[in-house]
Parts: sequence; C-alpha cells; structure tokens
Amino acid sequence: MNAPDARTLALDALLQTLSRGRFLDDALAAGCARQPLPRERALARELAYGTCRFWIRLAAIRDGLLERPLRPRDADIGIIIALGLYQIEYSRIPAYACVAASVALAGTRGKRWAGALVNAVLRRFLREREACLVAADRDSSTRLAHPPWLLAELERAWPTHWEAIARANNTPGPMTLRVNTRRLSRDSALQRLAAAGHSAHALLFARDGIALQQPRDVAQIPGFTDGDFSVQDEAAQLAADLLDAAPGQRLLDACAAPGGKLAHVLERIPSLAAAHAVERDPARVQRLRDTLGRLGLEAQVITGDASAPGAWWDGKPYERILVDAPCTATGVIRRHPDIKLLRTASDPARMADTQFAILDAVWPLLARGGRLLYATCSVMPEENSGPVDRLLAAHADATAPDLQLACGVPAPPGRQILPGEAGMDGFYYALLAKR
Repeated sequence: MNAPDARTLALDALLQTLSRGRFLDDALAAGCARQPLPRERALARELAYGTCRFWIRLAAIRDGLLERPLRPRDADIGIIIALGLYQIEYSRIPAYACVAASVALAGTRGKRWAGALVNAVLRRFLREREACLVAADRDSSTRLAHPPWLLAELERAWPTHWEAIARANNTPGPMTLRVNTRRLSRDSALQRLAAAGHSAHALLFARDGIALQQPRDVAQIPGFTDGDFSVQDEAAQLAADLLDAAPGQRLLDACAAPGGKLAHVLERIPSLAAAHAVERDPARVQRLRDTLGRLGLEAQVITGDASAPGAWWDGKPYERILVDAPCTATGVIRRHPDIKLLRTASDPARMADTQFAILDAVWPLLARGGRLLYATCSVMPEENSGPVDRLLAAHADATAPDLQLACGVPAPPGRQILPGEAGMDGFYYALLAKR
C-alpha cells in the first residue's frame, strides 16, 4: 500500500480536527507515521497548520464562491477547497499547480462531481481575488481569522493590544532551544550549531535560550538526541529563574507533563533534596518520563491528581512549588492554531475553577517562607489573575511578592507576556509566598 502524500495527510488531519474535535498535533502525528519521506511530512504539516491557522478566513472566502452550501457529508470537499485557497493565497506554490493538485485530491474521494466543483471554485477565486478578499475582510473575525467570541474576549481584556495579539497568533513562532547547561554552555552550543551550518542567536531574556534562524527537524540538531538541547519557547524558559530553587530544597511540579520546566530546574540545580512530578494523564506521564530520560535527569514521577494531594503526598512540605496550570492555551495559538477552532466561550471560566482547585489543594503543601510559581500559557485574565486573587483571598498566610521580570505588562498580582513580544509566546506568571 502506497504511503499517503502530503495533501492527503493534511486533508485527513483537518477532517479529524474540524469534524471530530481531535487536536491537530495528534491527528498529524498519526498520519505522518505512515509517510517515510521527510519532505512530504514537512509539506503536510505546513498545509494542515496553515489552513487551520486561517480557516475562518478561508471558509468565508470559499462560502462566498459557492453557489449553494455543501452538505455536511461533503465536508471533505469543503476542506479541499480551503486547502487550495490556502496554497494560492499564502504559499509559494504556483497557482496552476495549486488548482491541479486540489482537483486531483478531490478525485480520490469517490465523488465524481467534486473535481469539477473544486476546479471551478478555485479558478473563480483567481479571476475575482481582490473582490473576494474585500468582501471577506469586512468582518474583523474573518479578516483576523479568529472566532467572534475570542476576538471579543481579547478586546475586553486587552483593549489596546487585542488586534496585535490576533495578528501575532497568525504568525508561526520561531524555533527556540534551551541549552542543557549541565552538559555545555550557551556559547559552546552556539559554536556547535554554527559549525553544523545552523544560524542561531542567543535569546534576550532566557539566559539558557537560543533561537534558530530557520526551523529544523530536531534530528538535524547536533546533540539533541543526547540531551544537549530541548525545544522550548523563551517565555516558558523564564519559569526556572522565577522559581529560584536552591540546592537542598524539596520541589513539587504539580502539573508536570511534558516536563520542560521541571527539566530546566533539574539542569540548573542537580542537588535538590527531592523533585516530585505529578501528572494525572497516563499518556502524558509517559511523555514526562521520556523527557527526563532523554536529558538524563531524575525525579519521582507520580501519576495523580494535583487537586487531590491526599492520594500521593508524603506529608513533608515543599520549599518550591510550580503550578503550570491546565488552561485554554490562548497564548500559544500561533503554535497550535486549532485552539481557535476547538475552544469555546465557556472554557476560560471552566478552566479557572480547575486552576483554583489545584492552587487551593497544593497551598497547604508549601513550607513557611516557601514560594509557589503560578503559570499559564493563556492571555485570559479570568484564568490568570483570577485564580491567584481567589487564593490570596482564601488564605491569610499567602502574599504576592513583586515579580522580577523584565518583560511583559503588569497584570496584578503577576505579569502577562503577550504573544509576539520579543518573539515569545503568551505566558502569565505570578509568584506567591507563604508568610
């Protein structure tokens, strides 16, 4: 059986995401496992992520070109048209090749009429492109390719930044690496990358971080499989500094998978008294173990619920606790564009309740004088300052020291890094201390 080509892989992944609500990362990974050629896998990812990123705009353009709506059972043909529009509008592939490839893809779906329809719609777009774009972009939702509820929430939370946030969400993020400083220095890492032909530079705020000029498959990065590097955004790398762990302390990572922040602390402080990593999802527990194993790091990995520590806590307090809370991930849309399509307006409030439950449960585990770092990759105040304010109100022994962070904007009691600032993802940090 022949391996599926890039466009088939992209179509299958988008169908799973749009019709079944599956995360695009998972759908693509499953499909690409059947394709041995790196070039085809890379093209599949570009087409799937790009079409998903601009789906709301592409779907509006497509619907304006159709004489009548497609039936629900023909969602695959609708996606093929959107894939073709994406290639014409956003890729360097010649227009004639985009049309031909889209028609050929429609021919594989067992619908004799589909090829002619795809051909007609895409050729009409080429003839009427300017008018189609003007018509679609009259609405800010289609112009910025965000659902109306999300744009409204961004504008409410960030009235002077909301459009810049939306535009940053539509720009793929850079490939950033964290150097394992237990193995080599950042300067040595830059020299090694340069010798291998990879142009890179040191990050501005993360002292162990490097950005590659061009993204690379991790297999091409010298030393990656040996644990010299990890892929991690600059904003996420700031957690280790803010937590400020010291030798001899006990550390709890309450929502640990996939393990990047915990690994960074362990790379910096190999002589912790204990490092406990809690994760409730067994599949994510395995990812956490894989992360630590590749980097040669050790921690006690616990499969458990952070909001129910009675089932796993050993009764000894921790001097440092990291709560990298589950959230809507609205700060990392540029890396996961399916968030725009899978999240709903009710999600921030639901997540905020979960976040407070975790904070409230682990607060008694923090030693007197200890620090708890709260982090999310969300830009929604409801998920960020909201749960922290609730904790401060509920616990008289909780205080919020000033956060020593040279980036981001004030979001009391913490700071918010907005998507795109200095090339970073959107992240929220707040520091809590026990009297």
